[in-house]
Amino acid sequence: MSCVSVVIPMYNEARHIGRTLLAVQRAAHHAQVDCELIVVDNGSDDDGPRLASEWGARVLTVPGVHIGALRNRGAAAASGDWLAFIDADIEMPANWLQLLLEFEGHRGDVLALDLDTPRQAPWFAEAWQRRSQRPGSRLLHPVQWLPSANLLMRRRWFDQVGGFDETLRTGEDKDFSLRLRQAGAQLLLANQSVALHWGYEGSWREWISKELWRQGSHLQLLRSHGASLRLLRFPALSLGTWGLDLLALLALLQGQPRLALMLWLLTALPALFLSLRQSRRDLRLMLQLWALHGLRLHLTGVALLLNLCQWNVRRPARG
Repeated sequence: MSCVSVVIPMYNEARHIGRTLLAVQRAAHHAQVDCELIVVDNGSDDDGPRLASEWGARVLTVPGVHIGALRNRGAAAASGDWLAFIDADIEMPANWLQLLLEFEGHRGDVLALDLDTPRQAPWFAEAWQRRSQRPGSRLLHPVQWLPSANLLMRRRWFDQVGGFDETLRTGEDKDFSLRLRQAGAQLLLANQSVALHWGYEGSWREWISKELWRQGSHLQLLRSHGASLRLLRFPALSLGTWGLDLLALLALLQGQPRLALMLWLLTALPALFLSLRQSRRDLRLMLQLWALHGLRLHLTGVALLLNLCQWNVRRPARG
């Protein structure tokens, strides 16, 4: 079997990088493949680069660039016929490489594992991660896009689409997936095993900050790929929600509380629809996602306004 080059972008991940690298080494041993570890550091000021080197990784220092540039620099330095991209706070299961290498070829071209959170994660981080998980009755799920927290592909697919867009602050995984699909690649998500996301949001402030940052990608993706229903759907829902909020406020100011209440109830419907679709008949999860999607729809509107005003939420590229 050819070598698998594992590229890990990092910024101040000293608390996670040792666990991440150990899990990758175990997976390589389990699959009996050679593994090249490449950590691309975005200018950390903690012990992450030193620890990564001690765990056997080649450390490249590339400060002040977006996440796509970090991944591209790692891929440029990689020598393997296979490329894997994982984040610095992701713990891959021992059967990760064996499982996905078995699925490659006759079933899919670009593959990823479902993600979960450790048990100690707060409810909002756990629920938000569970919303993207696929039901357990099927092992493989064809998907429209794959988040770049963990990806595995033959290098030719990466080269064919020219790697990640280095100009995107966030949303680079969705952009990368769209271009892969346009090139004819099949994207598959496997849920026979799950990877653990240790970089979960530990506070409401962190969750809101990350979502505000993530939602800043909509205008950039529209500029890159043009208007499409897939890219316009969520921003349109967000703008509609804000519009109903404004109408409800005006109705309340004009002494029409019943109309205001009816309009505010309407604003809850998009979030309810999204939560019903993702909760898989779990009432508790549905209620949690209903609240989170409602908040996210409002954050998206704020992010769109900030983008139009050329004000960006700053966050180091960390993977």
